Amino acid sequence: MAQELATLAQHTADRLAEKHVGVVVAVVAGDAVEIRGAGSTGADHGGTPGPDTLFEIGSVTKPFTALALARLASAGTVALDEPLADLLPDGTAVPSRDGRRISLQHLATHTSGLPRLPRGMLLPALLRPSTPDPYAGCTAESLLAGLAGTRLGAAPGKRFRYSNLGAGLLGLALAHRAGTDYESLITREICDPLGMTDTVVTVDGARSQRFARGHLRRGRPTPPWHLADLAGAGALRSTATDLVAFVRAQLDGGPEELAEAVRLSRSVEHRTNRFARVHLGWMAHRLHPRQGAHLQIWHNGGTGGFSSFVGFDPEKHLAVIALGNTRSPVDRPAFDLLRTLQTQTQNAAGPPH
Repeated sequence: MAQELATLAQHTADRLAEKHVGVVVAVVAGDAVEIRGAGSTGADHGGTPGPDTLFEIGSVTKPFTALALARLASAGTVALDEPLADLLPDGTAVPSRDGRRISLQHLATHTSGLPRLPRGMLLPALLRPSTPDPYAGCTAESLLAGLAGTRLGAAPGKRFRYSNLGAGLLGLALAHRAGTDYESLITREICDPLGMTDTVVTVDGARSQRFARGHLRRGRPTPPWHLADLAGAGALRSTATDLVAFVRAQLDGGPEELAEAVRLSRSVEHRTNRFARVHLGWMAHRLHPRQGAHLQIWHNGGTGGFSSFVGFDPEKHLAVIALGNTRSPVDRPAFDLLRTLQTQTQNAAGPPH
């Protein structure tokens, strides 16, 4: 089994390396874990990326932010239905619509009605590869000042509308309530209980030697992104080793102090169509019966020079992690690998009796 997993992980890493500078692919199947790399870190020290190479994980940060919400909610520090305004500094104007206020749950499920980007940010600027560090100016002051003039696209709770702004505000609000900064909040509530030592916002010291260099789609190096106080939307850097620990908590519930929060994060859901829904921080869908009706819970991420994917099946205890130091997405090969694992597991179990 271990050899088969290693072969599948390496095949996917090699497939991705054809269009990426460097990649790491991790596979989890029950108690077995295989992590394989291909290509180059692109950094001065060179070499093939491996289990402890740091990557920007972009929007894979959002499940961390949402799990921190679930932890604080389980502890009674916040409530899922608590209005966002209650966690922000006095006098902050938060938009509402049809008499409905934005709650923390709305932010974690992308049902707040907030736009994708903070006020004043233009999507074309993000899509231009030459745009350096587009979120660096997203300070708490600018984000909260911009809220006053932000118009909601729908009443909170009514429909799904993916929002980096909403996720960033959730991280900012939770850190404010906890009396700390976002990075310290994630370390305390998630990383420390799971023994994750390399999931950080700031890469410094010895970690700098293990930080891959980001690249544009055609392989040109590009500087890292810094999300300032929008950190909860996508500022984390992490490794395959740490993300395996994170996804294992989703598969087995994690240590006792996290188990209730993991259950809560997945018990909350907003259906987007017959097959798809969103949990606290996670997207989820069930494949069509002709494709095996497998459950896939996932999130992907992308920054100026990195791409990421974490997906898992809690029913079969399977997971796939893919990290690349190129702007091009890693999603499709990662989804293909997850589905292959699901199909093989189902075939091995044999037909139902």
